[in-house]
Amino acid sequence: MAIFTTACPRNCYSTCTMRVEVEGGRIRRIEPHPDNAATPEGVCLKGLSYAERVVSPDRVLTPLRRRPGTARFEPIAWESALDLIAGHLERLARDPGPQSVLHYAGSGTKGLLKGLGAAFWRMYGGCTTTYGDLCWPAGLEATRLTLGENEHNAPWDLVNARLIVLWGKNPAETNVHQMPFIEEARRRGARLIVVDPRRTQSAEQADLLIRPRPGTDGALALGAAHHLVQRDLLDHRFIEERVLGFAELREVLSDLPPGKAASICDVPAARIEELAEAIGSIEPATICAGFGMQRYTQSGQAMRAIIALLALTGNIGKPGAGWQFANLQSSIFDEVRDPLAFYPPEEPVGPARQSISTARLGRDMLASADPPLRMIWVERGNPLSQNPETNRVREAFRALEFRVVVDQFLTDTAREADLVLPAKTFLEQSDVIGAYWHPYVQLKQKVLEPPGEVKPESEVWTLLARRMGFPEAEIEAAFPAPGDAGVEAWLERRLEPFEGLSLERLRQAPALPPGHREVAFADRAFPTPSGRIELLSREARDRWGVDPLPTYEEPQESTSRPSPESSRFPLQLLTPNTKDRIHSQFGNLRMIRDAGSAPAADVHPEDARARGIAPGDPVRIFNERGEIRTIARFDLGLRPGCVSVTNGFWAAEGGAVNACSKGRETDMGHGAAFHDALVEMERAGG
Repeated sequence: MAIFTTACPRNCYSTCTMRVEVEGGRIRRIEPHPDNAATPEGVCLKGLSYAERVVSPDRVLTPLRRRPGTARFEPIAWESALDLIAGHLERLARDPGPQSVLHYAGSGTKGLLKGLGAAFWRMYGGCTTTYGDLCWPAGLEATRLTLGENEHNAPWDLVNARLIVLWGKNPAETNVHQMPFIEEARRRGARLIVVDPRRTQSAEQADLLIRPRPGTDGALALGAAHHLVQRDLLDHRFIEERVLGFAELREVLSDLPPGKAASICDVPAARIEELAEAIGSIEPATICAGFGMQRYTQSGQAMRAIIALLALTGNIGKPGAGWQFANLQSSIFDEVRDPLAFYPPEEPVGPARQSISTARLGRDMLASADPPLRMIWVERGNPLSQNPETNRVREAFRALEFRVVVDQFLTDTAREADLVLPAKTFLEQSDVIGAYWHPYVQLKQKVLEPPGEVKPESEVWTLLARRMGFPEAEIEAAFPAPGDAGVEAWLERRLEPFEGLSLERLRQAPALPPGHREVAFADRAFPTPSGRIELLSREARDRWGVDPLPTYEEPQESTSRPSPESSRFPLQLLTPNTKDRIHSQFGNLRMIRDAGSAPAADVHPEDARARGIAPGDPVRIFNERGEIRTIARFDLGLRPGCVSVTNGFWAAEGGAVNACSKGRETDMGHGAAFHDALVEMERAGG
């Protein structure tokens, strides 16, 4: 029996450290690791389900080739699989060129070794890649433009807050390790305000719940800022010394008093004033913002407006205060902190010579013409579930000549592949990872041997590079030497520049990065062009074409914007996350299914009854882009005019929610504005 320290690398706030007990080549126990001060309570249900995941009978354990003309797969030897891939790559490199191959790398798991694909495509002569991101780039860019970089106080500092605002965030389900800090702050007398169209599990503990119309967060924030100015609930010294653009913002705010904001948000003006009074009179105050609300077309500006509330009241740079959205202090391996990794086509980077929008993946794939796309390689992602306009993405996939998907299971995307390569789990190869909520650097330590014929992706890239005849010196320089020792030597070299970090150190416990700041911006130094918090950002105007001040515009698809869509499709579709899955991951496991995670559409009884729908009825949720089929579930805590289906369900479960979304970008950061989606709902037959 052996006990290993390792860490979960999923795309999740917590990035939990854990101790894994292994006996006889099987996981016997998964326990918390107390040295991660952000996650001492231990792993969630998803983390515990790794014991099932690694031995799941549905796991892909050998390369699979689609039988021509069918939907059936059959095993194929690794030698044959690599020959097949190499043959396609060699032919496409000659005609129509290397950029006819699209490399799609999602964010399903983190780690330094995940960057090895870029080295392969560089040797290949380039490829087409994607720019933008599905998750959070509008908020990242809004924060960078305003504060200079994305970092926030350590998670455990939240206990020092006397006001906590969960704005579009539901940590009771999606950031469970934040809840103990909130509860401790509450025991110390902190007030909790939740802003969310849904009455979530987190909202059950709130002193005040504000439920705005989806997509109107910017108007709500600006209305609250107006009240701060009118009541003079401002930190004048902080504004004078540390804030750029207050006078200009004050002029903008004169056009949006709480009463007008209330008519936009569909919440009482008194509630907006109560929110402003709390932020202006209770200190220190922290706003914890979620990712969902920055997936609307104008969401970058909305995030800038919310940050302004903290700047106007001096709630930045001190214990218990600040803006919690992304903490990238552990991103020490990036060449540039807060990289603009949302590259537009005119700014290709790395091995890419052509780049298409992640938000518009299906349409951009179909429109690629110079050269046209002929092949795709997908890893760490499931775009047939998670990218906007599912039907268009499927059409684009089927238009290709050859499709390779690397995955542990036959996901919606893997089922569209010509060749599926088995992926390791994180327990089957060591790697070094960071996080984006807590600041720790961690070793994701290998604890099991890969089962069946599973090969770590680093080995696959190396074997394929040799198949392609790339120079041996370049291969040896780019990829780890074979075996665990080679991987560890490669990782150790990446750690060498950072004092105090080594594999031996990380085998014992997570480590804080050099220069870690427990209180972000405690020195009141902001790495913006002016050195101040920029409520007035000329870069926002020059780079993104938005107003240099935070302003409000209606979402493109809105029940308050007269259009053919709003008349035919009067319901706002919400697609929140759930505690039982990370997007489209984990939902196929029996442990998760037994916990009660089944597809359903939450709807207010008023909306359901108007359509003749009773609880448990089969329903069809649709617009001109696609449909979802599931069952109705009444929810009195949901705003009328909305229907909510948690994202991540596979097509076999009734259809991915993104069948109804549109491929469009956010106002900044090249994010996916797939929450701009109007639908109708009807009782389905059967």
